[in-house]
Amino acid sequence: MAGIRAHRFAGPPVTAPADCYTCAREAEAATLPPRESIAVDAHWRVAHAFNSALPGWLVLVPRRHVTSIAELSDAAAQTLGVWQVRLSRALHEVLGCQKTYVAQFAEAEGFSHVHFHVVPRPPDLAQELRGPRVFQMLGATGPGRVSDQRMDDLARALAARLAQPIGGGEQ
Repeated sequence: MAGIRAHRFAGPPVTAPADCYTCAREAEAATLPPRESIAVDAHWRVAHAFNSALPGWLVLVPRRHVTSIAELSDAAAQTLGVWQVRLSRALHEVLGCQKTYVAQFAEAEGFSHVHFHVVPRPPDLAQELRGPRVFQMLGATGPGRVSDQRMDDLARALAARLAQPIGGGEQ
């Protein structure tokens, strides 16, 4: 995907609704740590979920405020699937996950901005946490939460992988 830049991005100014966490972060795009700006293009930004107990839990967010998939621009919609596949491949290569889960709800207070969870499913993930139950690993605090340092390290590894040319993959 041409135009992807890893980490820092000085994007256009964003008019952020007062209660939108994602828009507030986008307004600070030029100063975000690696974990919050793994890769960026004109329409999307990739971040590590900030409250996850699962390393590599990514969030794909539109850079423009939208609260419904139907509000995505045609240009953003055209790259959505490509992003999801590329992130899944990068997670597989960097973390060795067997598969990824992709979900979109945008229902939590302050998080109505459309965002897609791209969640690695490691081979040793407990059976009781597989499928939609993996969301039990979100909302972590304290020692169970993935540390900022670990998120930044993963962000750098994923950004390096995403910077490589798009390749292979059969239909």
